[in-house]
Amino acid sequence: MNIYSGPVFDMARTQFHSIADHLDIPADERDRLLYPKRAIAVSCPVHRDDGRLAVYQGFRVQHHLTLGPTKGGTRFAPSVDIGEVAALAVWMSWKCALAGLPYGGAKGGVTVDPYSLSLRELEGLSRRYMQEMIPFVGPHTDVMAPDMGTNEQVMAWFMDTYSMYQGQTVTEIVTGKPVATGGTLGRREATGRGVAYLVERAMDRLGLPMTGATAIVQGFGNVGSVTAAALAARGAKVLGVADHTACYFDPKGLDVPALLRHAAVAGKLAGFSNELAFDPAALLEQPCDILVPAAMERVIDGATAQRLQCRVLAEGANGPTTPDADAVLQLRPEIFVIPDILCNAGGVIVSYFEWIQDLQQFFWDEAEVNDRLYRALQRAFVQVLDRAAREKVSNRTAAMAIGVAKVRDAKRVRGLFP
Repeated sequence: MNIYSGPVFDMARTQFHSIADHLDIPADERDRLLYPKRAIAVSCPVHRDDGRLAVYQGFRVQHHLTLGPTKGGTRFAPSVDIGEVAALAVWMSWKCALAGLPYGGAKGGVTVDPYSLSLRELEGLSRRYMQEMIPFVGPHTDVMAPDMGTNEQVMAWFMDTYSMYQGQTVTEIVTGKPVATGGTLGRREATGRGVAYLVERAMDRLGLPMTGATAIVQGFGNVGSVTAAALAARGAKVLGVADHTACYFDPKGLDVPALLRHAAVAGKLAGFSNELAFDPAALLEQPCDILVPAAMERVIDGATAQRLQCRVLAEGANGPTTPDADAVLQLRPEIFVIPDILCNAGGVIVSYFEWIQDLQQFFWDEAEVNDRLYRALQRAFVQVLDRAAREKVSNRTAAMAIGVAKVRDAKRVRGLFP
């Protein structure tokens, strides 16, 4: 099992064993629940524009297929390794089970800085990665989606490459595609809209109004930017935002539409303002009602958790809070935590909607997509809070216990083959 190493997988493993202890899962059942069914590593050679040949390492991890095909994003980032991809696949399993989706978790990625590639190089890498994955994926085996460093265009290249090898158009092999190629309305915005919806539900529980509430959003990619816009539309004042290039803070509130326009043109936050520049290391610790880490894993450790000054911690990213930080947050009941496997589940829920629309070739309008999304999130939110209150545990423990128990029960009923 030593191929799954590194701080991100160590965190996923620690979380799992904590939940397994809570559920009294015997030691001899745990490895089957935790460790992935399949892990693939490939080399992806690409001709660079200057004539050089570059080889990039690609990965795909399929955690379990007990409930249906696996489902998960594909990220292009310099940090990608097999341990990180495996951890993300494990978290996706619990997320899908919590949301009631007929999926196991998967994740993929390529170790590359996508911003260092030209458009032609990005297309070449995307197509080669999918070509290498064809023996291992399929609409009823493993369905890909976008993640950090990938987008609708990359998904269109994935779909086209797979379809060319099959001799027919197979739109259901990926989700997060452009609407013109079988994508669903509302998919790009789904994760951020879901975060904002759950924040509003949490604020209702706390008896706090959204109008005039203050928010900080770390990360301004697809999830963070849509979350910031959705919170602002609900009346919140966004005080701070950050991405990997810049950080801005204004106690009077930032101009979110202007930030969105700048990011749409520049592709990053850098260059928006000199006067509003702020220390990114201090952003998470500023006083606010709503804090949304929507960037990378493990950004809130134990020391940071002690200095948080928010009322609602809404985890838009996967794994932003370490187990050490969880221990601190257990002692800080004034902070309402919306755990990642619930908070950012909107993306995979609407990916599921896209998949079934493609399978049926029957498409919904955006209002129906959003209505179904909010109903699914509301069901999961109520289940988590009810279990947390009943068992007197944290929201994270309740959420993960629901997900792990569903997968465990399905494996028990199906038995072990052969």
